[in-house]
Amino acid sequence: MRTEKNIKSKVIDMPLQKDKVRNKISIIKTKRTTIPKILLIATYPPRECGIATYTYDLKEALDTKFDNSLDIRIGALESSTDCHNYKPGEVDFVLTTDDAESYKSVAQTINRDQDIGIVMIQHEFGLFKNNEESLLNFLNEIRKPIIIAFHTVLPNPNKILEKNVKDLVALANTVTVMTKSSAELLIDTYGVDENKIKIVSHGTHLVKHQEKSILKEKYNLLGRKVISTFGFLGPGKSIETTLNALPEIIKEHPDILFLIVGKTHPSLFKEQGNAYMESLQQQVDDLKINNHVQFVNKFVPLSELLEYLQLSDCYVFTSKDPNQAVSGTFSYAVSCGCPILSTPIPHAMEVLRDGEGLLFDFGNSKQLAEKMNQLLKDEDLLYSMKMKGLHASSSTSWENAAISHAHIFADNIPNNVQLKYKKPKINLEHLVAMTTHVGMIQFSKVNSPDLDSGYTLDDNARALITICEYYKFTKNQEQLKLAKTYINFILNCQRDNCLFLNYVDKDKKFTNQNDEVNLEDSNGRAIWALGYAYYLMEESLDIDTTLYQNVRWAINRFSKELHSFNSPRSLAFIIKGLYFFNLKENNANNTEIINKIARKLTELYEFNHEKEWKWFEPYLTYGNSVLSEALLYAWKATKDHKFKEIAKESFDFLLSKIFVNNSIRVISNQNWLIKGTDQKTVKPGGEQPIDVAYTILALKQFHNQYPFEGYDDNMEIAFSWFLGNNHLKQIVYNPCTGGCHDGVEEFNVNLNQGAESTISYLLARLAFEEM
Repeated sequence: MRTEKNIKSKVIDMPLQKDKVRNKISIIKTKRTTIPKILLIATYPPRECGIATYTYDLKEALDTKFDNSLDIRIGALESSTDCHNYKPGEVDFVLTTDDAESYKSVAQTINRDQDIGIVMIQHEFGLFKNNEESLLNFLNEIRKPIIIAFHTVLPNPNKILEKNVKDLVALANTVTVMTKSSAELLIDTYGVDENKIKIVSHGTHLVKHQEKSILKEKYNLLGRKVISTFGFLGPGKSIETTLNALPEIIKEHPDILFLIVGKTHPSLFKEQGNAYMESLQQQVDDLKINNHVQFVNKFVPLSELLEYLQLSDCYVFTSKDPNQAVSGTFSYAVSCGCPILSTPIPHAMEVLRDGEGLLFDFGNSKQLAEKMNQLLKDEDLLYSMKMKGLHASSSTSWENAAISHAHIFADNIPNNVQLKYKKPKINLEHLVAMTTHVGMIQFSKVNSPDLDSGYTLDDNARALITICEYYKFTKNQEQLKLAKTYINFILNCQRDNCLFLNYVDKDKKFTNQNDEVNLEDSNGRAIWALGYAYYLMEESLDIDTTLYQNVRWAINRFSKELHSFNSPRSLAFIIKGLYFFNLKENNANNTEIINKIARKLTELYEFNHEKEWKWFEPYLTYGNSVLSEALLYAWKATKDHKFKEIAKESFDFLLSKIFVNNSIRVISNQNWLIKGTDQKTVKPGGEQPIDVAYTILALKQFHNQYPFEGYDDNMEIAFSWFLGNNHLKQIVYNPCTGGCHDGVEEFNVNLNQGAESTISYLLARLAFEEM
């Protein structure tokens, strides 16, 4: 294994080793002053093959995900008979796989470049066929850490193949595979140390899920049940298995249409032209099923492909290779929510084990027809498969694949690297999609707004703060329409008793839930939102005078009822709202109200705090940071330094509990942290975006007051939680939709993208616009 530690030990034990080893040490030990280059050696577009597409997508994902952390470079694989023209700057060099001298030359080029930190080989046996020895010599000459990504791991190898794989693995620091079954093969069949293996699933593209009916109409397929398959076509795909099954399927489903998306595999086309495609077309004629089969004979752009998959009622995977370790086409279908019917390749058996699809035997058209007929008649089963597939594939997005790869790279680069996540551009698309003329809808099903869930004061209050914050930077008049919608919703929730109700159904009626739960926190959020909007908006310029004065009247009415409020978080939200409200009103009575409320918080602190527990309550629950932040605002309003002292002392205590190992782990909504409990003993999971967002907002305020104490660094760490720096190492913010997933659980991310989580992300993201 090529690690600095091992190489050092070899030099000490064997001082007469060849100079090349000493040279290797000097390269590895050179202090890195630039971003390390990660060299991916693989086929690359415009070559049309699965690994070329995979490598392009991986590079794009890494470049998009990280900022000034990794410099991804490409070494393109070609043969002397299959050459390509690349875009300027895309490829650093070409390795001609059937030319022994090319291997030597490229190895020398790699060794001369001291900025190359890692060489990663995308390995498929066919790419190096009859050139295995040259590949081994090439890897042996490279003086860099090596990672080999095995796209295929074959079972039952002969002695020559077994030796070849073992020799490859011996030269690598790390090997990656895409499935557990491949990892098990390497361990059990090839004797590879399991600690050397990392599993990184085949990446999939994030999808903004659309209604099937809309997509079917777009492609003139309304009224048809659609089954599909896609990819480069060749005999190995065994498309004829589905064609032979169609007559039986048509008997029960006369509206069936089989979409065959893709063209003949380029390598096959060079040898045989379109012979395979023509044989399929002839089979369609012979079976007299022309009205039930449609060929899309082209290399389909990604956006179009994802739409074909989403409109499909079922995806059929008929590969007849029992040793096919992984399929990118299969992965894409699962990630689009397609129920799957598949032959039992290892990848399918692994992914579909929990009911995400059904299996049938290789080449068994009768069995395929039976299972397809069964599936297409069962709408509940189709929906269940769709949702299970979406959840099963959520961790496999290219963004998550990039995170997994980046951590592997960081672990293998001497002197390590600090991964810095790129902040996405601000995107209000999902917030807008979740907003009707009434207000912001409470929940979503994945990324589709769920109108049946109704509306809440909580969400519309937070949405108002978010849109005000965004308007502050953009002055985009379109945002004022949203602001007015949210303001009107909040005002309509205020009742004759001056207090606010929280829950509203889709028909704009208050629900019984308002009588069943404590609404103090919701009332506090309403005042925070109205106060901030009142402060930020200009009367008659941003909103009309009537609405502006209604906001003012609502806050003043509410203030008369404050004596009955005791919830610490409600008090904190009210302090924030009244602080901003009074920046315009400049009313001594408002200042006194803030002072009284803040004293309630300080009394709680003085009662509960101890030497090792500097907090307002005997436990840490949700929205903790707002308590400390509110006292900081109270100090700004009253100039009472006691508020400031408690604010900082309590906030620093909170940070000591939730920041660990360069990441944030907010208090779980499943396990509050009780005084005397060690946070390290609490199971991970139950982490909500709202708590991360509130922490970031508080960190920003403390940074403004204490600019040299690292609060800004913690802001960056906290925000990276949304981007993958959490215990799952998975994205929580979805850059495809602009929505944010509803939480990080122990083993998975909650895929739904509701109002609270989406607004929380936006509040956190907007906090950096003034930094």
